[in-house]
Amino acid sequence: MALVVPFKGILYNKEKVQDFSSVVAPPYDVICETEKKKLCDRHPLNVVRLILCPPGDESKDSSLFYQSAAQQFRAWLADRTLVPDSAPAIYLTAVDFTIDRQRFRRYGFIAYVRLEPFERKVILPHERTSSKVKTDRLNLLKATGANFCQIFSLYADPEQIVLKTLMDSVDQQKAEIDLVDDAGERHRLWRITDQQVTGRVTELLRDRRLYIADGHHRYETALNYRSWVAENDPAFSEDHPANYVMMSLSSTADPGLVILPSHRLLLNVDEARMSEMIDRAAEYFEIREIHFNPGDRQKAERRFQDDLKADLLNNTIGMVINGQPVFSLLTLRPGAMDKVFGDAIPEVLRTLDVTILTQLLLKKVLGYNQQELDEEEAIAYTSHFSRAVEAALSGKCRAAFLLNPTRSEQVQAVAAAGEIMPRKSTYYYPKVLTGFVFSDKTGSTI
Repeated sequence: MALVVPFKGILYNKEKVQDFSSVVAPPYDVICETEKKKLCDRHPLNVVRLILCPPGDESKDSSLFYQSAAQQFRAWLADRTLVPDSAPAIYLTAVDFTIDRQRFRRYGFIAYVRLEPFERKVILPHERTSSKVKTDRLNLLKATGANFCQIFSLYADPEQIVLKTLMDSVDQQKAEIDLVDDAGERHRLWRITDQQVTGRVTELLRDRRLYIADGHHRYETALNYRSWVAENDPAFSEDHPANYVMMSLSSTADPGLVILPSHRLLLNVDEARMSEMIDRAAEYFEIREIHFNPGDRQKAERRFQDDLKADLLNNTIGMVINGQPVFSLLTLRPGAMDKVFGDAIPEVLRTLDVTILTQLLLKKVLGYNQQELDEEEAIAYTSHFSRAVEAALSGKCRAAFLLNPTRSEQVQAVAAAGEIMPRKSTYYYPKVLTGFVFSDKTGSTI
């Protein structure tokens, strides 16, 4: 099963960086152009300079960025901006955050995980990925020989034995990193080098499967990188660091494990499709409508959101169409998915709201094909309910479909069955920050 081990991480040098909040960043795939510029301007050592093309350079040859990122990384190592640990470590983390005025704390730890092909069912995915993104990340990894971002994965540990083992070891230890990010969330990190503790964690997880929660592109990129190194490096062996990838691991039993929905914004659907939407959907859904005055919609919108949340287990999807002063709640009729798709869609997927939206509403009712669904110009995503509603009503999108979040047990069931959800089925919150720990894939790090 899974092999989880300590490694010699690379961290920012405290003598050169006093405020860690100025050099960390969200994962590369959620950073917009405005955010990228803000991070670059914030500090000359911000990690965004290693993971994304600098603002204004996007139209240039991307290979120049990969080379520049590699040079920057090696320069920061040479001048000790970044300092490798002298001994293998596991890095315990904690993030404190607020959702709907409720406080949460999610624990995790950063370690090396031995790469396994998905078919071995040791490390399990749950979402479809994009080839374009994997090519970009592979080129960056080839150039730099480093992992800058952690893959976020989960493991089953109902009694939280792994976490207790790690927390007991840092009981009297001050956090190495303690920062508050732009969202007001507190992030902490402790370094654990005690071999008895790290060895115990390795043993506890040796019979477990890991579920990728966020970072499917990065994991598949790591597999492709290992194959590339094996073909091109005569020194490649079973002990080569390319056999491992850096992960942030959390327990499925962690009370702070929060999944937000990924609402869909249809950007360019034509009038003909939308005009028949309600009539065609009524065959498969019971439809409730909440009408509102466009100049005063707040009360209706709150009811719309509350009613959707109340239907968490009833396969209900919210809908807002531009130009129509009505919020619609579409609840799947019993047996509708079985009638339309039968065994063509596995049972573990047929009951997911995101599958019902993708296969029944978007494909069957609205007539989208898979290529259209994969186009960035066709569909955008947001986890913010009010932003999705506003986007539809203001005309920024043609229509918004609002979802309840996929539940953690559903993610595990899909992964364990070897099935794949549609893209953007989950949004684990908060994202794991980039810049806490790096790993060098070119030298001995274990």
